[in-house]
Amino acid sequence: MVLARSLRNHGTSHKLAALIGPHVSEPSRAVLHKLYDEVRLVDVMDSGDEAHLALMKRPDLGVTFTKLHCWTLTHYSKCVFMDADTLVVCNVDDLFEREELSAAPDPGWPDCFNSGVFVFRPSVETYGKLLTFCTENGSFDGGDQGVLNSFFSDWATADISKHLPFIYNLSSIAIYTYLPAFRQYGHNAKVVHFLGKVKPWDYVYDPRSRSLKGQTVDPDLQPNYLLQWWELFSSSVAPLMKEEYGDQPFHSGLSENGFHGGASETNSGPSPLPPPPPPLLPPQMSSQERKQRWEQGQADYMGSDAFSNIERKLDSFLK
Repeated sequence: MVLARSLRNHGTSHKLAALIGPHVSEPSRAVLHKLYDEVRLVDVMDSGDEAHLALMKRPDLGVTFTKLHCWTLTHYSKCVFMDADTLVVCNVDDLFEREELSAAPDPGWPDCFNSGVFVFRPSVETYGKLLTFCTENGSFDGGDQGVLNSFFSDWATADISKHLPFIYNLSSIAIYTYLPAFRQYGHNAKVVHFLGKVKPWDYVYDPRSRSLKGQTVDPDLQPNYLLQWWELFSSSVAPLMKEEYGDQPFHSGLSENGFHGGASETNSGPSPLPPPPPPLLPPQMSSQERKQRWEQGQADYMGSDAFSNIERKLDSFLK
């Protein structure tokens, strides 16, 4: 919903289509119909590749195979796929000048593209080949990104014009891991991608103080994209959800604690607010916990993970 609102706010001239699974509630579907030109119900596909998913410690990524349904949108000649955890911060209609399969490099392994944003041409033939490929080869990471990188295996070497600049899929994690580059190029960002397990809707937002609980950001270091996401939700999406849900809470809706993301997909009444995310600086953090927070975009970039400390560590290795 927030993604669609951000696209509309930045003046896209293209139609918007949403692919949803059967678990999405009727009120939520009604809101999506207000924001998208087309809302299509698709089956949830699962790779069943538990071994590879276990390696990634991300069993939730199996259902990302559902993404392959986008190739069935054959009433469109060309599309740009965008994950639900992306936010558009300027007009990106120029992406339609690119060809299949255009995507930005993944911050974890730049010879692979990140499948959160990519340009493609819907095709029944390509869809069939992708399903066959999945059946015969599986996925090296257990998710859609492994499949798509193996299927479009020449992306890294064949045609540089299919390499989208990183600003079209700016990982929120990369802001912390390479802060100097973000300072240099970040003002050109076009699409922000909230990678990791902790998503924007997992936070608690207080609209009165315009702040997030459990999150500390120095505004002089970087624009607070999480706050941008929540301000867009509270101003443009929450009112639509209140219209559709009525007295039925869409989690706990507006309360003394502010907004909490995510709609309740049951009719059993309000669900309690989960606790806010833990503080970014827990005492005596283990190396594994610290690694997990890095992967979730929650680095302590003002403290132990500051660039000066990273630079000092690199210097010691190089020496």
